[in-house]
Amino acid sequence: MRAVAIIPARGGSKGVPGKNVARVGGVPLVARAVRAALAAPSIDGVFVSTDDAEIAAAARAAGGDVIDRPADIAGDLATSEAALLHGLDVLAARGIEPQVLAFLQATSPFVDPAALDGAVSSVLAGEHDSMFSAFETYAFLWQRGGTGATGVNHDHSFRPRRQDREPHFQETGAFYVMDVAGFRASGFRFFGRVGIAEVSAATGIEIDDAHELASARALASLLDTPAPVDVDALVMDFDGVHTEDTATVDQNGVESVTVSRSDGMGISMLRKAGLPMLILSREENPVVAARARKLGIEVSHDVQDKLPYLERWAAEKGVAMDRVAYVGNDIPDIPCLEAVGWAVVPADAHPRAAAAARLVLTRAGGRGAVRELAEAILAARG
Repeated sequence: MRAVAIIPARGGSKGVPGKNVARVGGVPLVARAVRAALAAPSIDGVFVSTDDAEIAAAARAAGGDVIDRPADIAGDLATSEAALLHGLDVLAARGIEPQVLAFLQATSPFVDPAALDGAVSSVLAGEHDSMFSAFETYAFLWQRGGTGATGVNHDHSFRPRRQDREPHFQETGAFYVMDVAGFRASGFRFFGRVGIAEVSAATGIEIDDAHELASARALASLLDTPAPVDVDALVMDFDGVHTEDTATVDQNGVESVTVSRSDGMGISMLRKAGLPMLILSREENPVVAARARKLGIEVSHDVQDKLPYLERWAAEKGVAMDRVAYVGNDIPDIPCLEAVGWAVVPADAHPRAAAAARLVLTRAGGRGAVRELAEAILAARG
């Protein structure tokens, strides 16, 4: 392996509990980092250094390997450099001694694989000794002092036009790339000839608190490139997914709902493709079972705690949870959305459910959302 990526990701975050496995775009942060590194052709191996079993499981599920991080370098005061040097020692004991190390931070959810690949290639070629991701900025920076605020990167008595100023570059924290020999000698990530891997400012967010996590989730729907919905099973809520989340009630209190024939055709296509499917609903009304019989798929309704049922059903089908798509539209669906590999919501889902989704469909519940998802699943199956 000429180049490897190490992602330090310890447990025990205080600002955002479980931060490194918090989901952005429906994917745990550490898994997003692993996938970004795997998408860079110049990186030959991806390793997550962690002391946490949940982080390790998410890393492995995303295709990464795991380095067990000792407790003495996993505390609040431990440096990333300590974890990286330990990781390199562990790899050396395995017979892996790379020329170049890429250091990714899981708290940066929008790593650009192309920029990362370019940085690794540059260090491999000897063009730079170390590189870091940054975006161009023309911001005027200030600092407080005893006599008041003063300019850091400008003379505050003169305000030149943007086009007349030289840009500065703001470090994103997303990734750093280093020549291994130089890193071992210096013990720090910046040394020798330092290069900048320029990325978009939109991808520069780092997650250290709940507000930044919420912002990243909102950005994911704009920045993430939709991936093929490659799954082995589909589980769906009923109200708000197969229906518009409304019902008509007659004078006798009998409820009825409206469903989409287009959605029915989508289910039919998936059934013919042999995909296991289940409607899993909290609704007591027998209309849920009646619709499932019409569609020819399994159903369980009046299920108030859906996640344990979902886990049992997937186990019975022999399908791993990360190979399941779950479609829900509201707050009670969030535990199921957070437990599967593909969390999907209709276009009109509750904002909190949408924040947990990996895929937000363009169509609303009861108006073609299921058909849209069915076509995406079938496309992934060729």
